[in-house]
Amino acid sequence: MAKFTTLTSRMMPMPVDNIDTDQIIPARFLKTISKEGLDKQLFNDWRYDASGAPKPDFILNAPEWQGVQILLAGDNFGCGSSREHAPWALTQWGFRAIVSTSFADIFKSNALKNGLVPVVVPRDVHAKLFEMVAADPHATATIGLASQTLTLPGGAVVEFPVDAFSKHCLLEGVDELGYILQQMPAIEAYEARKDVHLNTLNPS
Repeated sequence: MAKFTTLTSRMMPMPVDNIDTDQIIPARFLKTISKEGLDKQLFNDWRYDASGAPKPDFILNAPEWQGVQILLAGDNFGCGSSREHAPWALTQWGFRAIVSTSFADIFKSNALKNGLVPVVVPRDVHAKLFEMVAADPHATATIGLASQTLTLPGGAVVEFPVDAFSKHCLLEGVDELGYILQQMPAIEAYEARKDVHLNTLNPS
């Protein structure tokens, strides 16, 4: 998992509330356990017509929005089922963060485990961001994970919450298994002390 420290990017506006995980990636694409290629199915039913051709009016298909790493989404993003394929598809497309007023709890947890930062902002800030992007699609925002801040176009700064464990893993670029592996010296030292103690209690 790539480290997440500071990200500056334009914001892709998707002002739709209650985007669920089946809209993010439909259930028929969940047969794979690989992340590779899931970007092709991201928002599949919104993105392609019945023949499979890209819809030119859907924002992910617009050339001017390619490479944007922050998704500016509506309220209650990621509701619905618990599929981890949803953050997989989003990160495979290139998103590193999503800004919203709220996220479904399971989606938020899955996102943090996969290097995707869910940034919760107050409703007035959220509305202002959409206004800023509408006025200037090239406007950028900066997310500082260490400081847990979002810097808006123009320089205003707001804080956002993130739990300490997820923050540590994101800053270090490790998943839960990677975190455990980082603790191996302490684990091995404990096991060695335990063996000495057991040998003292039960000498052969």
